[in-house]
Amino acid sequence: MKAATVSELKKALAVLDHQELLDACVRLAKFKVDNKELLTYLLMKSGDERGYANEVCAEIDEQFPTATFIHKKTMRKIIRSMDKRIRYSGDKETELQIRIHFCRRFIDREVRIGNCRVSANMYAAQLKKIEKAIEKVHPDLQFDFRHEMEGLESLR
Repeated sequence: MKAATVSELKKALAVLDHQELLDACVRLAKFKVDNKELLTYLLMKSGDERGYANEVCAEIDEQFPTATFIHKKTMRKIIRSMDKRIRYSGDKETELQIRIHFCRRFIDREVRIGNCRVSANMYAAQLKKIEKAIEKVHPDLQFDFRHEMEGLESLR
């Protein structure tokens, strides 16, 4: 079966009554954990972006290893989880807060990547994503976020 486009789905959802729409959302949530997580964000967390970002940052802290060495698999898992949560929000300020928090934890815990170029490249990719997102926020916020980024460029 070929999936319909977003605009076709939007038109089909517009004609449904309240109960049919509710049933469709509940059924959608039953199929995948990602759908349930997105619905949870939309219905319960989207009103408090700062709280949502703090919650995601706390999850990142829990996922970080207590040792000073990080494996690339662990780093990929943390980044994949972080990217998924950022995609749910879609807010650039939330994205910046989460990504900067990740990089700050990386530096604060003095995580060593050894000779692993993959881990170094993943960290560098996060810095690039932060720079890209900073350009898309209000100029007043750009200054604040750039100030938060001080000291993140260097890996120890």
